[in-house]
Parts: sequence; C-alpha cells; structure tokens
Amino acid sequence: MATVLAGVLGAGAGDRMGSGGLTDPDAPSAQAQRILASRFDAGDPQLVLLAEAPGSVDEPGAVAAGTALTDRVRGITGVRGVDSYWSPGRPESLRSEDGRIGLLLLRMDGDEDAAEAVAARVVDQAGGKRDGLTVRATGAAQLDREVDAQAEKDLTRAELLTAPLTLPILVLVFGSAVAAGLPLLAGIVSIVGTLAVLRAITAVTDVSVFSLNLTTALGLGLAIDYSLFLITRYREELRAGRTVNDAIAVAMHTAGRTVLFSAVTVALALSALLVFPGYFLRSFAYAGIAVALLTAVVALVVLPALLAVAGHRINALDLRGLLRRRRTTAARNAAQEGLWHRLAMAVMRRPTLFTLATVALLTGLATPFAGVEFGINDHRTLPQASAGYQASEQLRTRFDSRETTATPIVLDGRVNDAALSDYAATVSRLPHVTRVDTALGSYARGKLVAPQSDASARFRAEDGSAWLSAVTDAEPISADGTALVERVRDLDSPAPVLVGGDSATLVDTRDAIGERLPWAALIVIAATALLLFALTGSVLIPLQAIALSVLSLTATFGAMVYVFQDGHLRGLVGDFTPTGWVDVTAPVLMFCVAYGLAMDYQVFLLSRIKEEYDHSGDNTQAVALGLERTGRLVTAAAVLIAVVLGALATSGITYLKMLGVGLTLAVLVDAFIVRALLMPALMRLFGDFNWWAPGWLRDIHDRLGLRH
Repeated sequence: MATVLAGVLGAGAGDRMGSGGLTDPDAPSAQAQRILASRFDAGDPQLVLLAEAPGSVDEPGAVAAGTALTDRVRGITGVRGVDSYWSPGRPESLRSEDGRIGLLLLRMDGDEDAAEAVAARVVDQAGGKRDGLTVRATGAAQLDREVDAQAEKDLTRAELLTAPLTLPILVLVFGSAVAAGLPLLAGIVSIVGTLAVLRAITAVTDVSVFSLNLTTALGLGLAIDYSLFLITRYREELRAGRTVNDAIAVAMHTAGRTVLFSAVTVALALSALLVFPGYFLRSFAYAGIAVALLTAVVALVVLPALLAVAGHRINALDLRGLLRRRRTTAARNAAQEGLWHRLAMAVMRRPTLFTLATVALLTGLATPFAGVEFGINDHRTLPQASAGYQASEQLRTRFDSRETTATPIVLDGRVNDAALSDYAATVSRLPHVTRVDTALGSYARGKLVAPQSDASARFRAEDGSAWLSAVTDAEPISADGTALVERVRDLDSPAPVLVGGDSATLVDTRDAIGERLPWAALIVIAATALLLFALTGSVLIPLQAIALSVLSLTATFGAMVYVFQDGHLRGLVGDFTPTGWVDVTAPVLMFCVAYGLAMDYQVFLLSRIKEEYDHSGDNTQAVALGLERTGRLVTAAAVLIAVVLGALATSGITYLKMLGVGLTLAVLVDAFIVRALLMPALMRLFGDFNWWAPGWLRDIHDRLGLRH
C-alpha cells in the first residue's frame, strides 16, 4: 500500500525538475546577470534564433521575412526583449560571415524553468521554415529543454537495458529464481519511494532532472547489494540447520547490521554534496541519501518478512542445481578453502609485492588526471544529431564576431563619462579583447573607434551606473577566457565591478567548489572514520579503508581525462564530442558516489573479517575466511551494480555517459583489485596491529561500539 501511495506521489516528479543549477546563485557572475536584467534590460540571451535565407539576409524578401519574424517573436508571451539583425540600425555583428544567417537574441521573464517554457512557445510559433527563412534555435533555454528530453529518453533506455541483463546474472548468483526476484522487488520499492521524496523536495527547492538517473541506478544497485548480503547469510544459516525464524534472526543480527552501516556510510558520503552551491550537486545528495536509507529500510523491514513467507522455498526453482549435483550440508560447511580463501592466502604470502604492484598500477591509471582542464558543459554535451547542437555549431563556426558570447562588465555605481572612458579604454587594451561597447561608443586598442549611437543608451541606467560589453577572440570556456575575467577583476575601476558571461561563471563555479571541497572531504572522511571505528574498534582500519577507497578512485579520474577530455576510446564508450575539458562538477560528484560504493564493499568485507577475528584471534585466518565468505558476494554485487551503472554510459548526454563509465570502472577496480588484492596484502603487513586502539578509545568502543 505504501509503495502504491509513493508511486502516486512520485508520478511526474521529473516534470517539476530542471537541468540547471550548476552555478552559485550568489556568485559575482550571477549578480552581474541579475543587475543586467533588472536595471538595463540586458544580459545574456536565453534563446538565440538563427534565421537562414536561401541567399543574402539583406535581400528584400529576406528583410521582410526577418522583420515579420522579429515582430512575431516580440509578441510572444514571456519574451522580454529581442535584439534582431533586422531591427533598426542592423547591427552587422548579428549577420554570419557568408551573409546568409541573421540572429535574433531573446531575453525572457522568469527563472530557468520559465525560460524553457517560453522557449518551447517560441520554437513552436516561430521555428522551422517561415516565409522563406529556416529558423533554428539554440541558447541556454533551448539546450536545457533538449537536455531534459534526452535525459528522460536515456532513463527509459537504461531501464529497458538493465532489467534483461541483471535478472539472468541474479539467477546465476543466487541459483534460485525465487531468491533472484527479491532484489528486483526491493529495488523497485526503494526507487518508487525515492521518487516520492524528490517530488516532495521540489515543492520547497529546485531539483535537477539528472538526479532521476542516479536514483534508478543507485536504487537498483544498492537493493541488489543489500539483498544479496542478507539472503546469502540467511541461506547459510538454513544450511547450518537453523529454523527459518532463527536463520532470519542471525542474518539480521550480522548481515542486517552491516547493511545498516553500509547505508549510513553511503548516505553520509553523498551528504557532502550538500555543502556546494547550486542545486545541481545538492540534488544528487537528496537522491542519494533518500535512496540509500530507503533501500536499507526495505532490506531490513520488508525483506525479512518476505524471507519468513518464503521459508525454505527461498531455494525453489534452483536453476544451478539442474546443472550440478547438490553438495551436502557438511561438504558445504567444510568448503572453507575455496577460490577466495586460496587467493587471499596467496596474496598474504607476498604482501609487499602485491601492495607495491597494485599501488603502481592504480597510480599509473591516474596519471592522465595530472593534465585535467576544467570547464562547464555547453551544447556539446548533447548528441551531434540534436537540433540544439547543430544550431550552436552554426553559431560557433559561421559568425566571426563573438557577439553572443561577449563578456558583460557591470560598474555597480554612479560613473561619470571621463572615468567610464578611461576604464573602457583600459579594458580594450587587455589581451584577447577586440572591442568594448559602452554608453560613450565603442573602444578598441585603447581608443574610441565608433561614436555614440541610439543603441548606446542601453549601456546606462537611470541611477548613473553603467555596463560594458567586451567582445573577445577567446573561447569562453578556455584558459584565455578565464584569464581575461581575472584581469578585468584586478583592474582599478571607477565603481565596484561585476563580470558576467560563461568565462566568469566558470571562474566562480571553480572557486566555489574549491572553497567548499575541504569541508566536503572532512564530512566524508570524519563520518566514515567514526562509523568504521564503531564497527571494528580499530584506529588503523578506518584509516586504511579511507586510503583504499580514495586510491580506488584513481583509475576513474584518469579515465575521465583520457577518454572524455582527450577523446580516446570513443568507439568503446559510444560516440560523443570531446571538448578538451572535464566539467568542473564531475570529479566532485564521482568522488562522493564512488567513495560511498567503495565503502559499501569495505563494510561488507570488514564486518565478516571482524566476526572471524573475534572468534579466532588470528588476523591472517580471519582475513582469508572473511574473503572466502564475502569475496564472491562483493564481486557479484560489483558486477551487478556495474551493469546498472554502465547503462548510464549509453546516454546521449556526455555528462551522464562520463558518469556511467567512470562509476562502472570505479566499482570494478575497487572490487577486483583493491578489495581482492590490496586490502588483504595491507592487512597481512599490519598483522594484529590492524585491530589496535589506545586504551581510552578501546573503553569508548566497549561501551558504545558494536560487538558480534
């Protein structure tokens, strides 16, 4: 009943979400945009229309059609202002180099969501072929619309791909069709519940539409992890001769506690995203925290009830049993020296060799990250066949002037003409600045090159403040573009300066993330250290776990640069457009998600190793037995969650593709290299010192910690 209610509440959650939120709303660049819109009725256009004529846009027929198009667009509800090539004065910068395309720059009322709605109306009423002109749309509002639609399409495709792949693997892992169906059921319940939570959150704050993709992938992946761990322990206890109720009780006391620890660890890792500005990253925290905790609730409340109903029938439809003769319970219990036990012992016989080899391998995989360049997503995150991508490429390649990407500079205070002239001349001498337009005219190379015109009045406000438009030959998302922003901000100015535009947005976003990154890292590291201490009573093991989890991410960050920044291996991950940079938010998001999943597996392994150590007091034997009992589960869970996360790699949106590839690689590296090889090697090197803690901490753990 609760699931049905959650499904009703969560229906249409995606319709209330946006695709923006990448930037800090309080950053100087954002303040500049607000002042431009409110005080000067200016600012970056949210929508750009490219009107292409068969011949020249200056032919009489094209002029008439362009003028009619301008009037039509200006009359659409929600359009606040239009700068058109066919407006009086005919600004030459709004005409393509070949003379066949004229631009219309539209500014709209309202926030990002409102701008998208207006863009939809404009494209519907003015797009396509109109009076001999072919009209295409780009700009932030149109690109956001297309990203939203593509993300929804990708989500559906990922779900259709994941189900037929995961079910056979689950049957293979569990051996029973009945047992294999329980994780899928748990995943559906947790995903539906999370959608209801996100729908409620949209009532009080903005949420990114991309959080839906994480909800589906993480919800199903964690449901598989937790169900696999609980069901395996339950079946193990049944084979040991316990009754159904006793088997459930033991499984909940041991594996259930581990599931709770794991869910809290994942939730805390993702909670670090809450410290960042912009609702994009915070949205992943909302989704991740909700899905981790709800999945744990389902695993700890719903799954035991289902196990009680299933009883011994949990092994019904044992498909593996059709292929091999069943072993006796005694044989199963005696099979302690299986593959994982032998692997652990082989590693622990040469711990130094395996430690050095794995660290060298992971460090080598991380090497490309040393050359990372950070940027923010533009139209190239969309598939090349999309309308917005193609229109944006035309704008980028067929227009010599950077008019639509000019850098706005706001002087937020009364400025007299003499001071404004001196300041504009100084800005025009900066590297990569080709022209500066002001209320006094246009400046280039330190001189006034064009006098005032009727259009110059828009650069002054009634309170005496002013703004300048710096046209540059630098790409907005580039080292030259960001360097220009820094130079402008460092200049002496006649009034407080606020710089807007894409370059300034990148600088502010990069700075905001850099300032808050230490706090996010502190939250993640402190929280996981405390939780692992409560689980193990050790000081060293939490430090090892943190170091191993960070190290397991090295391959992810290296691959992110090697593949998506530099453009290698595109045939393996699906076609996309390399930009020469990595989105500045991507490493932060990947770190929090991948770190949470890495700690998920760490908790599974450590809980069983600690249980064995408490029984035997032999560190080496505990590590070997712990890996034997949980190694297969961890690798099976890793393969399953890699399938789920890997479905994101089929996305047409480069950001989601990168997230899918990176997280899949992180999960597999962590399970098959870090946990299988490096972890037992380190635990063998440290021996019984693994479990050491000073006396006063040991007393705290004895009173407050968890014991088997």
